[in-house]
Order: sequence, then structure tokens, then C-alpha cells
Amino acid sequence: MAENTLRPVGRVESTLTDRTAAPRQPDEGAPDAWLVFDDRYASALDGLTPGTDVLLLTWLDRADRDTLAVHPRGDATRPLTGVFATRAPDRPNPIGLHTVHILAVAGTRVHVRNLEALDGTPILDVKPLLTPDR
Repeated sequence: MAENTLRPVGRVESTLTDRTAAPRQPDEGAPDAWLVFDDRYASALDGLTPGTDVLLLTWLDRADRDTLAVHPRGDATRPLTGVFATRAPDRPNPIGLHTVHILAVAGTRVHVRNLEALDGTPILDVKPLLTPDR
């Protein structure tokens, strides 16, 4: 298969620094965070507005890319399951998918609610969350 190259467009700024202490899902105590974009992507942020929800794609740079199966949620009483059937961060291509609510946009910084990504996590892309009326 061909290799593909991804270029991060920014990084996450968060109070979360310890993977073992981070919440597994946003509704499990994830803090607000900042998405900090490289200046060259400033015009790509046009149209992002407070009060909207977006899909954030990140590169889970501290993941184990050799993991193919896990016990869901780290619970050894649950059966071993292939990572493609879970949201486990350890996986061959550790792309994080997060739905976040925009609180504010300040230049190339976007303040979001409830993001479980660690500080310094590379941002790959942002996409609008499509709803039936869009």
C-alpha cells in the first residue's frame, strides 16, 4: 500500500497532560481546551463561530500503533475486541475523532468545550458537524 503524509495544522492546548488520568470520553470530565492553529491556516478558520459544534480530527501521538485488540475501556472482564470495533486510542492509525462545541474564536485560537485530548496533541482537521438543516 502507498504511504500517505499528514501535516498537522495545529495543536491542542489543554490542562490534560497524563494519559492515564485523562477522561476516556468528553462527558466524563473532559476540560475546556484551546485549539491553536498555525498562522498559515488563519483563513481556513473563517466561518467557525461560537455556539457551533464541529468534528475535530487529531493524531493521537502517544498511542501504541502496534495494538490490534483491547479489552474495551481497559476492563479485563470484557472480551478482547479488535480496535476497529472500539474507540481505543491505541490502533494502527491513531486518529482521534472528537465532537466539540466552539466557545470562542480569537485569531488562530479556538476555545472548545469538553475535549479529552492531551496537551500538545496534533490537530489534523476540523469539519462542520452536519445536521439535517445544513
